[in-house]
Amino acid sequence: MSNITVSVPEDLKIELQKHVEVNWSAVIRKAMQDYLRKLHIAESIGIKSKLTKKDIEELDNLVKKGIAKYHKL
Repeated sequence: MSNITVSVPEDLKIELQKHVEVNWSAVIRKAMQDYLRKLHIAESIGIKSKLTKKDIEELDNLVKKGIAKYHKL
């Protein structure tokens, strides 16, 4: 198995050290696996998509406008 070094802020390190019973390597490994699974799903959807970059930009703008309008209520 390979090693990866992860940098964390000092306050997070202190909190992690309070829980020596937790296998943080396993927690991080699981989080990375879950994130990769989500990326693979997104990639497989994207490959099958017929949308153009322009279509995506238009949808992006519509969503952002809708969010902005909703939060200005």
